[in-house]
Amino acid sequence: MPLGRLSWMVTVVAAVVTAVLLFLGGYTGYGVLSLAVGASAAINLV
Repeated sequence: MPLGRLSWMVTVVAAVVTAVLLFLGGYTGYGVLSLAVGASAAINLV
């Protein structure tokens, strides 16, 4: 697995984990924003 692809995967996972933590903390808007960042990073995996 190339290093560039691995770094994008780590970014997507970090964004999703951050979103889950924000949702659990009640910060819905920031959670959605974090999911959007994860989706943007996931585009680079295709």
